[in-house]
Amino acid sequence: MTPNESDHEVRESRLWGGRVSTGPAPALDRLNRSLPFDHRLGPFEIEIDRAWVDELARVGAIAESEARQLQLGLDAVERRLEAGEPACEPDEDIHSLIERWLEEEVGVSASQVRLGRSRNDVVATGGRMWARDYAMRSDLLVAELQDALLQVAENEGGIPFPLYSHMQPAQPTRAANWLLSHFWALDRGRSRLADAVARASELPLGAAAGAGTGIDVDRQRLAVRLGFDTAGPNSLDAVGSRDWAAELLWAWTMIAIDLSRLAEDLVLYSSAEFGLLRFADEWTTGSSLMPQKRNPDGAELARAAGGSMLGLLTGLLSTLKGLPSGYQKDLQEDKRALFAAYDRLAGVLEVLAGTVSSMRLHHDRALASIDASVLASDLAESLAEGGLPFREAHEVVGRLVAKAEDLGVALADLDDEQVRSIEPGLVGSWETRFDREAALQRRGAIGGSSREAVGRQLSEARKRLSERP
Repeated sequence: MTPNESDHEVRESRLWGGRVSTGPAPALDRLNRSLPFDHRLGPFEIEIDRAWVDELARVGAIAESEARQLQLGLDAVERRLEAGEPACEPDEDIHSLIERWLEEEVGVSASQVRLGRSRNDVVATGGRMWARDYAMRSDLLVAELQDALLQVAENEGGIPFPLYSHMQPAQPTRAANWLLSHFWALDRGRSRLADAVARASELPLGAAAGAGTGIDVDRQRLAVRLGFDTAGPNSLDAVGSRDWAAELLWAWTMIAIDLSRLAEDLVLYSSAEFGLLRFADEWTTGSSLMPQKRNPDGAELARAAGGSMLGLLTGLLSTLKGLPSGYQKDLQEDKRALFAAYDRLAGVLEVLAGTVSSMRLHHDRALASIDASVLASDLAESLAEGGLPFREAHEVVGRLVAKAEDLGVALADLDDEQVRSIEPGLVGSWETRFDREAALQRRGAIGGSSREAVGRQLSEARKRLSERP
């Protein structure tokens, strides 16, 4: 092969040529090439190309016969994308790969697909289409985890369960209330995803390099064809904005942060010290040294993912800060962040759904962890309901708790004389004031821990899950 033939071959695999007499230096080529990651946009670019070719033919920019030839060629390219390994091809990006393959199918008319548009508006359009698609995929994965939480809550959630505040024993609740606290956090996350998708639904195609296309295409028609709500109102903003990407990444990151809190609960509550639940063997790992260990590696990695995704979000926001208007190559980095974030979040959601759906709650351990001291607030409230100002009631119970601690006994085990020394009015009814189920049943307001309140919450959660698309 002669040097001229080699140069010609390199130019053919790029969408630019003529102005630059040589290919880029190897170091620049390695940094500039986005095909190793943007090949994931291939299916979406095929959709864009099909819509664009039809629109070019409709307005008479290309002949109908040429459009039919291009569409057949795009069908062939689509099959090659599905069957091959596009990331391993030598091209600069997914756009140049598709055009090269299209030229191999239909000849030089392949470049007609570029008429009146730019990589700038195509990549922005493909990115938004990918974001819309994968936001909905992540939404389905969140729903699967919600369903796992809800099933455990429905099956085992009626048992009393300890509630912690400042990681200290606080009050009793029911297991369902704990599980549903994570359900509702994820429900808000799904709402944020829907908001992000709505704001990503403005079509950039037809903005060209930023000044707008010179072909008289109907951008609103293209928007409907490609599933967008509307065409972007400003061509420069259409190719240069990535706030939609940052917003989606924020929504995913917030879900990951909420998952990290669920994961922390799972790690703590499955430990020997808490012993409130147990994972199925397939969702734990062992130790290379200690044969007795059951390690909650999945939950621990889920806990870490929130930090990793926060780093991706911070990186993208830092990249966007201070960029001039219009398209800059810096914006190529949005896809690295989005692709990595989705992959990490999807893996975490799958593992947590499996972990939660197969875990078992230890009823006896949960009951044993609710001792009389966590009913101290109920005791103070009952004194206040009997006419004692709540401040005084609080102080009385505080002195009773302190006395029990000094004596090294449980609060409920104080005898009549010990109780009489602090609050004579409690003598005679002391033992009846530490009924865990009665304490739970007192909490009947919306979101509370009574059986009826929990039942209503379970019904509302199941309804919400079934109503969301």
